Amino acid sequence: MLMQGKKGIVLGIANKKSIAYGIAKACQEQGADMAITFLNERFEKKLAPVAQELGCEGRFYPCDVSRPEEIKALKESLERDFGKIDFIVHSIAFAPKEGLSGRFSDISKEAFDVAMDISVYSLIEIVKELKPILSDNSSVLTLSYYGGVKYIPNYNLMGVAKAALEMTVKYLAEDLGKDGIRVNAISAGPIKTLAAAGIGDFAFMLKWNEAHAPMKKNVTIKEVGNSGMYLLSDLSSSVTGEIHYVDNGYNIMGMPAVKFDEEGKPHIAWNGESR
Repeated sequence: MLMQGKKGIVLGIANKKSIAYGIAKACQEQGADMAITFLNERFEKKLAPVAQELGCEGRFYPCDVSRPEEIKALKESLERDFGKIDFIVHSIAFAPKEGLSGRFSDISKEAFDVAMDISVYSLIEIVKELKPILSDNSSVLTLSYYGGVKYIPNYNLMGVAKAALEMTVKYLAEDLGKDGIRVNAISAGPIKTLAAAGIGDFAFMLKWNEAHAPMKKNVTIKEVGNSGMYLLSDLSSSVTGEIHYVDNGYNIMGMPAVKFDEEGKPHIAWNGESR
């Protein structure tokens, strides 16, 4: 199995619809031994069955990344239970509601600071704190989205945060490569997760991506999970600093997929049918 003998931590599972869950599940199926985290008591109760399913009952730790003391405690717990670890999955992002709607120029400094701290700096802080217990051939993986490269309606502040996150991946990859640590990101197509619920018109976004992606479908958690597992495994031993798209090719499209009627008027194509 591809992850046999690998040990790691997955941060940011909210439920079984989370992309992080898909990655953890793929790693478990390939033999990985993991720990997972929960944000607070409410999530602890909700995630207890998930921890049991993933074989993490005794390695189920609290970690609110806005509290540096909890990141330090996480390092101590991992060192106690695993010694060294081989991978980190960072699936953490947050922006206040005001940052996901309205005019971008009206976003407050407070909302901006929160989004950048939780969504971007937390990756740096986690890697910095856990670096002493990372093995010589380890892999760090975070999650991005196309809204960090191009404008996406209703993504607003989170788009800026994802842009910063993607550059953080590249700078960390250069900095940590000499230590044998690889750092990559997956940019997944839209998936109906708990985080996606905060994005306006998300149902339309799903339809749009399905219509215009070259493969004419949306991605699944399992598909993204398998790609994540690849980036955490030795199969990707020479891959670092990459933003790996798992979006059925949507990111390559320069124009929408359209059809023209007899009068030459364009119509958006939904699943190959003009509407």
